[in-house]
Amino acid sequence: MSVQERKQRERAGRERLIVATARELAERQGWDAVTTRRLAERIEYSQPVLYSHFRGKREIIGAVALEGAAEMATALRAATRAADGPRARVAALAHAYLEFAERNPAVYDAMFRLDGGLAFAAEDTPEPLKDAFAALLESLGEVAGDGVEQGLFAEVFWAALHGLATLTRAGRLPPRDTGRRVELLVDRLAVV
Repeated sequence: MSVQERKQRERAGRERLIVATARELAERQGWDAVTTRRLAERIEYSQPVLYSHFRGKREIIGAVALEGAAEMATALRAATRAADGPRARVAALAHAYLEFAERNPAVYDAMFRLDGGLAFAAEDTPEPLKDAFAALLESLGEVAGDGVEQGLFAEVFWAALHGLATLTRAGRLPPRDTGRRVELLVDRLAVV
């Protein structure tokens, strides 16, 4: 292994450490607790080293969002693969989405609430975000109904799931009725 390869591997390792530490700190104490100074102290590197990887907190949030998008896509696909039939796949997708949001609130915030400097629905949208949307579209496209644009349908369904996730987390909707809400959403929107 060359010196250059070793340096690249070490740099990638530091970058993963920064993202993992930011994510852990945000999940425990919220994103306001994530500062470059605190991250530098926790990873035991200087702030200039941290800035050599990320220009600031915004880029760190973006890196957490991309990691979260990849994890969400995996979770959605695993849930829908285990379901039998279009309606069951859509219900499994909805439950998996809401469970991801509940289990990973800081990551979910990085993905959809905070400014991570990432483009959505554009040519320069990063691949993990495109893939997470594709994971939605894979199951939702088959239940959109005749004459309904599949991408637009997926956006509406996603918006409904996002609303359920954020309103439940904020205490505006009681969590005990989540299953009934998902059933109603699937019944009303999924044409099977």
